[in-house]
Amino acid sequence: MTTLTIVANIHANPDQTELVRAELEKLLPITRAENGCLQYDLHRDNDNPAHFMFFEKWESRELWQTHMNAPHLAAYMKATDGAVAEFILNEMSSIG
Repeated sequence: MTTLTIVANIHANPDQTELVRAELEKLLPITRAENGCLQYDLHRDNDNPAHFMFFEKWESRELWQTHMNAPHLAAYMKATDGAVAEFILNEMSSIG
């Protein structure tokens, strides 16, 4: 089985850091319970508190796509509209 690894970097606007953090933390229990979610960990940069990173592992790209279309992710997007300066997502595969 080839799993999908997702690395998502979220850079909050400096004056919206705590809002973005709170909204990201709301995603943790819901997403971890989703079908196909093997790992869903949120990190914060030690030197830049406005930089958050999700490290995720999914059973398949299809199950991750289901997650990306889930209502709780849409609610996050609405709640953080205008609060995120940059969002970079990488779909990755393990090579060793």
